Amino acid sequence: MTQSKAGQIVWHDLFTSDRECSMAFYQRVANWTYETERATDFAWGGGEKDFVLALSGDEAGAGVAETPAEQESGWIAYIEVPDVDVAVRRVATLGGKIVREPFEVPGVGRNALVRDPLGALVGISLSRHSFPVSRRQFGPDVYVGKGTDFPLAFYVELFGWQVSPEQDTDCLALLGPGGDLVALQHAATWPTGSNAAWVPCLKVASVSDACRAAEAKGARPASVDVNETVQAYNPILCDPDGARFALGVEKATTLQHP
Repeated sequence: MTQSKAGQIVWHDLFTSDRECSMAFYQRVANWTYETERATDFAWGGGEKDFVLALSGDEAGAGVAETPAEQESGWIAYIEVPDVDVAVRRVATLGGKIVREPFEVPGVGRNALVRDPLGALVGISLSRHSFPVSRRQFGPDVYVGKGTDFPLAFYVELFGWQVSPEQDTDCLALLGPGGDLVALQHAATWPTGSNAAWVPCLKVASVSDACRAAEAKGARPASVDVNETVQAYNPILCDPDGARFALGVEKATTLQHP
């Protein structure tokens, strides 16, 4: 890990029940290309298996894999820390829960999966690869829970995040230790009974064009109670496999308004 990665969302994994369908979907919506690598000791179940890297140009920022038996389908964001094991030991004291204890990803790094106090699944990562933080594929991830509720202390203590002094009424801007924008918490709510969740924001040239392309490939609006302005400029959708994702304009660094 380099110091510049600390507190950054450094990777996304998509677990899907139909990898080929998901790859075709995101290729059409976000213009991604793919490279397939052969894992000799696959981190999600062991043995030899293919793992697909999703790229925008020469930037690799996500992986696509068939959903493992012990995992739900959907996107997972990974946040970088100096020591995964130390971070995981603090999770329970901060009101979170450990989903998967720290594990090695051969040739990639060390990860763990946890849930924050509102139930949002998030990965903790120490990367040992040369991939930079993805800037071309993903914008700031979007957190949706219960209105304005956000477990700020959890993310401050584990990852060194801070709240931006320049706030919008529709969302909370979250900054990494270096002061750069890493995430947005939308004042939105999932249906009753749903946990809070992190939603990756795909960068696209045109949100409206990407929405039309997504819907033509089987996407549907996510069931979320959200401000109309937020939904118009950072819409949250479900892909054909049910994974939630958001869309944002390539050059945008924060929530867009008319």
